[in-house]
Amino acid sequence: MAGKRIVFVSDELPVPGVAGHLALNHALLNFFLARGYDLVLLLSGAGLPACAVKMSALFDPAHVEVRGPRLRTLGDYLVATPVSAAGIMARHALAWMPSDMRSLVRRLRQPSHESIDAVLGRFVDPAFGEWAADQLVQLQPDLVLYDTIFRAPVLADERARGFRSVLIAHDVFHRRHAALSARGLRLSPARLTRDEEAQWLRNFDVVIAVQPEEQVILQGMVCSDQCVITAPMPITAVPRPRDIERESQRFVFVGSDSIHNVDGMRWFLREVWPRITDRLPDARLDVCGSVGHALRDYTAKDVTLHGPVADLSSVLHRAACAIAPVLAGSGLKIKLLDYVAHGLSVVTTTIGVAGFERATDWPFNVADDADAFSREASRLGGDMEGIFTREQAAIDYCSYYSPERTFGELSHVL
Repeated sequence: MAGKRIVFVSDELPVPGVAGHLALNHALLNFFLARGYDLVLLLSGAGLPACAVKMSALFDPAHVEVRGPRLRTLGDYLVATPVSAAGIMARHALAWMPSDMRSLVRRLRQPSHESIDAVLGRFVDPAFGEWAADQLVQLQPDLVLYDTIFRAPVLADERARGFRSVLIAHDVFHRRHAALSARGLRLSPARLTRDEEAQWLRNFDVVIAVQPEEQVILQGMVCSDQCVITAPMPITAVPRPRDIERESQRFVFVGSDSIHNVDGMRWFLREVWPRITDRLPDARLDVCGSVGHALRDYTAKDVTLHGPVADLSSVLHRAACAIAPVLAGSGLKIKLLDYVAHGLSVVTTTIGVAGFERATDWPFNVADDADAFSREASRLGGDMEGIFTREQAAIDYCSYYSPERTFGELSHVL
């Protein structure tokens, strides 16, 4: 590869459709590819969705290379090393086990994990930091993108500090830590304060926030000579084909098995869904994504756990209403953008809509307690007369998150 070069440091391959942060990473990297950069991805772990991934399905292989101590390249495929591949297969097998068996396996493999509900992130170890610094010296990039503060220890190596550094923050992690802890969840790292996060942030030349409210917070945590900008997830409208009809009383949720999704859906299935089915006896709920694996012990009437779905449009275009029961967390809830891109109104919480652009015909309906949430969802899910007006309002809202608008500040700064 020749020409301008960007290095991206992460622990996961940015595969869209798996989780919101990976979709944003994929969009950001494509933004740079479209502007003539070559990309080298340095991965600290074997964060692949499978033991082998076809790279040309994600990026133009002529301009993207992936390197990692636990990865190998075989033609057009990125392949995990044997030990890492065994870990990937074990992770998939664990996801399908009953909850009691999953708990037993975790205790046998790593007893300390018994007291942890979720891992917010893992700081890279010194060995990877040294390896990454060696790679940067060899590659001499014009810019280095770091995926969250958990990759910041790479900059402990003086050689890595010789290149312009940009942090993709994705979150204000001390706030997420506090919000999830307040719900009684046990997290790793066990402690993450504002001052600790600020120390990591100050390693970077530019910090990218994913929504305006967090830009303000992050700006107050960095030094005066650092630049903080906003670059939220871009979306493109996916209008419903004429031969597909929306179905009354059909609801949908899409999400990964991140702890804020699992926590919110457990609350929804326990407290909200029974109230909806009381109001709408024919109500149905489709739950798509890896969150379904974590909800198998929370099954309810007329709820289908699909797991990951290759073509979400086939589900989203048939629903009458989307739900996003977000009870804790921060960042920008990218699933809400997926919903509106497919013409769906959304019932969510005050936390769920944090950071979203306001509009006259806002596609989001806010309800923070179980009764209010069930009322709003029942109203929207059962009102087929107004569904076309709501559908158009959702599609129109996509203009606030066009690629030109969301990445405009990034283009100017970089």
